[in-house]
Amino acid sequence: MRKPELLIPSSSLEVLKIAVKYGADAVYIGGDMYGLRAKAKNFSLEDMKEGAAFAHEHGVKVYVTANITAHNEDLAGIEKYFNELKSVGIDALIISDPGVFDIAKKVCPEIDVHISTQANNVNYGTYNFWRRMGATRVVSARELSLQEIKEIRQNIPEDMEIETFIHGAMCISHSGRCLLSNYFTGRDANRGACTHPCRWKYYVMEEKRPGEYLPVEENERGTYIFNSKDLCMIEHIPDIIDAGIDSLKVEGRMKTALYVACVTRTYRQAIDDFLKDPELYKQNIPHYQEEISKCTYRQFTTGFFYGAPDHDAQIYDNNTYVKEYTYLGYIEEEKDGWVRITQRNKFSVGDVVEVMKPSGENVNAKVLEMKNEKGQEIESCPHPQETVWLKFDADICNYDLLRMKETK
Repeated sequence: MRKPELLIPSSSLEVLKIAVKYGADAVYIGGDMYGLRAKAKNFSLEDMKEGAAFAHEHGVKVYVTANITAHNEDLAGIEKYFNELKSVGIDALIISDPGVFDIAKKVCPEIDVHISTQANNVNYGTYNFWRRMGATRVVSARELSLQEIKEIRQNIPEDMEIETFIHGAMCISHSGRCLLSNYFTGRDANRGACTHPCRWKYYVMEEKRPGEYLPVEENERGTYIFNSKDLCMIEHIPDIIDAGIDSLKVEGRMKTALYVACVTRTYRQAIDDFLKDPELYKQNIPHYQEEISKCTYRQFTTGFFYGAPDHDAQIYDNNTYVKEYTYLGYIEEEKDGWVRITQRNKFSVGDVVEVMKPSGENVNAKVLEMKNEKGQEIESCPHPQETVWLKFDADICNYDLLRMKETK
């Protein structure tokens, strides 16, 4: 039985550190260019160096995305970028374009190359082709079933790795190669500028009746016909491991630290519980379900893993997330019984917040006192990103994360 890697997205240096502390085996990040999340915060080279050093100190690997569909004008810049990445100390590049792949093998052959899901990897012949070219891992297309992935495993070398998305947002387009964004807005999803038109509201219009918009289903708000539920395989870890997958990938390189902490910690516990004792895993499924729902999500589906999805995999009446908890910040420093955070949302003295600990515990803690950056006592912190010092009625440690249940 393979022990799979848990691979977590990181939108910033802060989120990378949270992912590492909450149980990631590897993280994937993007630089300022050439990845498919141009609107994410992304990493400067200096942040990459610091992040890679932090991750490696904790035994965690770092992969950098360079998976755009490159045009002629991109190639010289990509070569320069890969030369710069040689000094960062990353473990692998994630690439979809053969031209970019060639540049990587020429400029930094010492860095492993993983083939992105954007390359439409749906059969073992494709895996073997990329193996011959020098890739060490291929990310499976989201359209594959577990049975198909198992067949791929049986027909590729043992040391050829399979990476598969097991949690997060789904794309309406084949392997994420979307043309809608470019068509509607001129912003190319395949070069990192997706505007997410699959989440927009759509109607039907008969060509001889312009201006008469008919809902696809009877709903006064229109119908979100491309709006997929989010993938979640937390209840199916045994099947995932049985398929022979080497790396379990979570989507979300634009997500918050709260999302990353929730998902990472929950999958870490589920994987470890199953490998320790399948019965323990089975008993804890309700706990995993409860914890995974404490971050934002769009309802859940198992995607293509058990066959082609039916109409139940879509959300037809809205494009909003379910949000049960608000992120307040994480503990950045402890000093003389006080802890410091960079505040993300308002809370006040007297509030009881939930403290997420990397170990898996959740602790309720009351805010006893609060001071601003100047040391002045305050009753609340209404301004996002302000530095706040807090005293609680419970033991709070570095990297503990603070969240508060949403009030209805």
